[in-house]
Amino acid sequence: MKKILFICHGNICRSVTAQFVFQQLVDNAGLSHHFQIDSAATSTEEIGNPIYPMALRTLESHGIKGAKHSARQVSPADYNRFDYLIIMDRENLLGLRRILPNDPEGKISMLLDHTDPADKAHHHRDVADPWYTRNFDAAWEDITIGCQALLNELIPLLP
Repeated sequence: MKKILFICHGNICRSVTAQFVFQQLVDNAGLSHHFQIDSAATSTEEIGNPIYPMALRTLESHGIKGAKHSARQVSPADYNRFDYLIIMDRENLLGLRRILPNDPEGKISMLLDHTDPADKAHHHRDVADPWYTRNFDAAWEDITIGCQALLNELIPLLP
């Protein structure tokens, strides 16, 4: 089983969107039994809060209904619980390094680093942050492309 934790600043927009997008991709591929998927925050600002309303509307507009969530902060124990810790941007990497200063197993990566290097529009860049831009469609596009690329990368590793 592959255990994946998506991480952003508050765990109410991007990381939780990635959690539900990846879950939908996995379900649609008939691979649910191969994955455990969760999300978390690098900060404590939103702990206990639900998905941000505009992020929830975006999920629902793309057919992901009934998404329930309570924001939580990533913990040092998550490093041992998860195989992949997928962050949304470089700022989150700095926040994660305060909680998990070391990555001896190379589990931490940015979501869009999983895209094809030929995809210059997405590869090796931050997922658009809708908290500041209010452009939830741009974040959706980045997350969907990144999650599909991550799934494509992991499928050959499944038993």
